[in-house]
Amino acid sequence: MIEMRVAGIALDAITRSPIVLLKDASDRRALPIYIGQEQARAIAGAIESQKPPRPLTHDLIVNILETWNLTLEKVIIHSLQKDTFYAALVVKQGETTKEIDSRPSDAIAIALRTNTPIWVMEEVIADASIPVDRDADEAEQQAFREFVSNLRPEDLIKRFGNGES
Repeated sequence: MIEMRVAGIALDAITRSPIVLLKDASDRRALPIYIGQEQARAIAGAIESQKPPRPLTHDLIVNILETWNLTLEKVIIHSLQKDTFYAALVVKQGETTKEIDSRPSDAIAIALRTNTPIWVMEEVIADASIPVDRDADEAEQQAFREFVSNLRPEDLIKRFGNGES
């Protein structure tokens, strides 16, 4: 899994649909997730630390967690099926940990309100992320190609042995 952070909310240029954009720590990969208008408002409100006069749904969930001494340990965006992302809230009470199914947008809105880390499975990132820093990606690929082209079989034997027991 890779920890990601919310980079912001954007609008798709063609459909004008809101997108929450997650980025990895190195700012090399971004994961765009299409969300609804209400979820976009909830996430934007959390980013801007807005406090509504009365608790909205995500605030209510945070209040329930706090009242029952539950800790949101992490949010995991664990799969992508037919263009739909799936997430889970990992909630802990004492020694008991439970995973609760959630839409990614709701999980992100709650995570932002509780300063909880957001994790994404590597296969989801491989399937749906977009490169942010193409130059760094190309430099990394070129360094790997050079490493492999200079690799000799005897280097592997020295490092890993000849496989005989």
